[in-house]
Amino acid sequence: MALAPTVMVVLGSLAFGIFWILAVFPAVPFLPIGRTAGSLLGAMLMVMFRVISPEEAYDAIDLPILGLLFGTMVVSVFLERADMFKYLGKLLSWKSRGGKDLLFRVCLISALSSALFTNDTCCVVLTEFILKIARQHNLPPQPFLLALASSANIGSSATPIGNPQNLVIAVQSKISFGKFLLGVLPPMLLGVFLNAAILLIYYWKKLSDEKDVEVASVSAVAGIGDQYVASHHRFSPATMSHKDWDSMVPCSSVDGNFAHVETLRNRRISTESYSHSVSSSKAELTMPLNGFNEEAQASMSYTRSGSSMKGMKDEILFYSSEEKEATIERWKVLLWNWLVYLVTIGMLVSLLMGVNMSWSAITAALALIVLDFKDARPCLEKVSYSLLIFFCGMFITVDGFNKTGIPSALWDLMEPYARIDTASGTAVLAFVILFLSNVASNVPTVLLLGARVAASAAEISPAEETRAWLMLAWVSTVAGNLSLLGSAANLIVCEQARRSQSFGYNLSFLTHLKFGFPSTIIVTGIGLLLMR
Repeated sequence: MALAPTVMVVLGSLAFGIFWILAVFPAVPFLPIGRTAGSLLGAMLMVMFRVISPEEAYDAIDLPILGLLFGTMVVSVFLERADMFKYLGKLLSWKSRGGKDLLFRVCLISALSSALFTNDTCCVVLTEFILKIARQHNLPPQPFLLALASSANIGSSATPIGNPQNLVIAVQSKISFGKFLLGVLPPMLLGVFLNAAILLIYYWKKLSDEKDVEVASVSAVAGIGDQYVASHHRFSPATMSHKDWDSMVPCSSVDGNFAHVETLRNRRISTESYSHSVSSSKAELTMPLNGFNEEAQASMSYTRSGSSMKGMKDEILFYSSEEKEATIERWKVLLWNWLVYLVTIGMLVSLLMGVNMSWSAITAALALIVLDFKDARPCLEKVSYSLLIFFCGMFITVDGFNKTGIPSALWDLMEPYARIDTASGTAVLAFVILFLSNVASNVPTVLLLGARVAASAAEISPAEETRAWLMLAWVSTVAGNLSLLGSAANLIVCEQARRSQSFGYNLSFLTHLKFGFPSTIIVTGIGLLLMR
């Protein structure tokens, strides 16, 4: 594709530059309108400058990605209500040996889960939970947020359902799920360990031995109060409005247990008070009273004692009925939890079978809403519509920038030097993919380069063609770790961490770049050596 007319190239680059600045610096002094409004401004400028027509702008919006993101946000709310994150917390904290051990566990769990649930889903589900774990253990959230986002990106490279660009590659290349997995799994596993090692090197002092001692003590306390924290801190992915979730949804099994303990404690106190009052009454009745003979006193004492015994019997029957109702309620909560798990497993199986990703997520979300049999408004209010709007604007802006011809011109220039049958050609191709993935986004990069890279490799051999597709999947995915705007997963972690009601934290562009740049170069390069 040749370069567009000069005016179109200049105006398109200007619109993309404004979008880039506002996305990187949402509170820039001369225009502090934020990322969401910045993406819409970039999209509007692309249309107003006639770089892209209104019809083309609508077509540029990737509805499957938006549907997948929406569905996974809703599912994550129900998973939290079903206590999934409590069990995940136990897995992360089980026999933990301090901050360094927690960091490694976050890397491993986010990588493996993102390969099955997609990197966006993993980040939607885990961001606020990671913030809570860091706060509970008195640790800085920054390394754990970076571990979550970067490991989710690396892990998602292993399967065709790990991220949208892999899905595009699997469809266009017709590579089977098993062959795709076997080809990318070795570099993915090594990449996760390398990424964790780089994080430990960067944050070794902040995760010092002194901190580890403190973590151990805090873990012991957190273990005692885990149920209380789980019942009173409600996970709200990308919350639009902060409301009391406890007042909107039924109590979880943890809430039931906590309430049951409080009820038993109150019963013991009320029973002791009641017994004391009965004893006092009996003592008064057995004292000699002026004007009554002994027979009258005995008769009155017998009557009062019989009434007291009857009252105690009624009290015991009341408490037995209450215990029965509490038991039934706990079984209902347990059944609800298992229904949520089964629906989520069904969604995962559908994804593994190659069913449409976005519709699988939306179907699972609607199934849970119907099974809940309540007004869905509290659940739907947890969806970050501002994040969805941000992606709409980004799709339009990036598509307009692609129409200027600058990304295509760069590939046409580098293609003769980017043949993968030589080490230098592989390095050049990796550089081009890295660059375009961070400038034009990884999905457009795959759509732009996929067929050309495959055609160039097919001239060498069919095996090299398959390797070229897998290399494109690996590099375009890991490239998302280079900058904050490199992947949707990074933006999800950043936005959700900033919007967290209880544990808000702002992950800046420069903070991410200082770690992301060396990590991306090292992980990408060593991973390519294993991809044969």
